[in-house]
Amino acid sequence: MTASPSADAVVLKRIRLNLARSKQFPDGSARHGYEFVAPLDAAGHIDLAAWRLARELCTVHRFWSGEPPEDGMLVHRAGGTNGATWVFDYDKGAAEDDEAGYRFGDHAFAPGEYVSLRDEDGEMHTFRVVSVELN
Repeated sequence: MTASPSADAVVLKRIRLNLARSKQFPDGSARHGYEFVAPLDAAGHIDLAAWRLARELCTVHRFWSGEPPEDGMLVHRAGGTNGATWVFDYDKGAAEDDEAGYRFGDHAFAPGEYVSLRDEDGEMHTFRVVSVELN
């Protein structure tokens, strides 16, 4: 009989996203972004099965110049593209503060790659993956 994997066996990565170039920030911005913890598969995609085992360890830290930092959780929610959406949830009791990753399940999180997030105000922002390290 084989033992089921546990949260202790899940390898977690700390992923840093910095705001990519935009009209407002032509050079991007290291003062606007996120650091989050998630299990990644060999191709760099978020590993849903591993996340289910270690979801309480999958945190997010939002830093945005001029605003207080926010801490929350990486959450997988029903609905959205392909039937589910990855969101950064800062308050379990409120959905209006959630920030949804655009097709996060399809993107590889590797330095130099780009991903997009829809903020709590509904604005879409593009971010560059600047680092992926063991947590």
